Amino acid sequence: MSRNPLTLLGIETSCDETAAAVVRLRADGSGEILSNIVRAQLDLHAAYGGVVPEIAARAHVDLLDPAIRQAMAEAQIAFSDLDGVAATAGPGLIGGVIVGLTEAKAIALGCKKPFIAVNHLEAHALSPGLTDDVRPPYLLLLVSGGHTQLIVVNDFGSYTRLGTTLDDALGEAFDKAAKLLGLGYPGGPEVERWAARGKPVISLPRPMLGRKELHFSLAGLKTALRQEATSRAPLGEQDIADLCASFQDAVADVVRDRVKRAMDLFGEMCLSVDPASDRAPLTLVAAGGVAANARLRKALSEVATERGFRLVVPPPTLCTDNAAMIAWAGAQRLARGLTDGMGTPARARWPLDPHAPPALGAGVKA
Repeated sequence: MSRNPLTLLGIETSCDETAAAVVRLRADGSGEILSNIVRAQLDLHAAYGGVVPEIAARAHVDLLDPAIRQAMAEAQIAFSDLDGVAATAGPGLIGGVIVGLTEAKAIALGCKKPFIAVNHLEAHALSPGLTDDVRPPYLLLLVSGGHTQLIVVNDFGSYTRLGTTLDDALGEAFDKAAKLLGLGYPGGPEVERWAARGKPVISLPRPMLGRKELHFSLAGLKTALRQEATSRAPLGEQDIADLCASFQDAVADVVRDRVKRAMDLFGEMCLSVDPASDRAPLTLVAAGGVAANARLRKALSEVATERGFRLVVPPPTLCTDNAAMIAWAGAQRLARGLTDGMGTPARARWPLDPHAPPALGAGVKA
């Protein structure tokens, strides 16, 4: 592994954030964010209540060049100063991924710099190392718009999936809950904002609670929310607030239960490798956009304290999609001498643990 400082440009276009960042991996292994530019597309998708892939891809074409110029200017470096160029190669909306991947390849080729293709999920998984100096092994709760998984980060490039969602990811569930209640987009922050004004007084199910397997299932909770909303129609503001608070509490209970079971299994795995590992606190990392939810953070903090884990949640700017985490993951790969060719394809699907057994019903969320 290289011990020289590495400075990388990162590009992220997997969904509806057009992002560019410059990050430095210092010789001591710590990280420094020189710039982190995110250009959102919320106004373009708000009318549809969700991301429209074709609109997102066209917006990336318009927004990416200015974002890169701004990132390089704020970092106060030239392209010749870069040690490499990294971009999300998947998983994600394929049209958007192609835009960022093509741009990164062009820059790398034109500047004669190494190109690094980054797995978006791996970038989330490694992001706490950029700000909190977290080193593997640790337990990861990945909660994003498209994925909800419990993963053991064994080492760089080595991941064991313990559980995944069998239907909706947490981010999807929040967005759909907001849409059926007539709230704004994106749904997660709207549900959280309304929940702060309500009370969790409406009985909603806690799917998979107490189940031995570590998977998630949120479709039933979403259906129950719709039924409760229909039975109370027309909804007043207090009804909406109470429904949001009740939905958010149900999600927190499900996550708490799933994470507890994962912690027990992770602890056993660590002890089997190192019998002395019970003397130091184990680490739980929560990453992905939904990790910014305050109610979810509170639930995770409680279970971490109960189980003797250290909880690490990256800053909100690194929880949502961003290019700093892409540059950081790219730097980790480059430091190990790993680069990619110009023929590297964009991938709509790219599991972190390709050897994980199939989860019935999970489909692309596996």
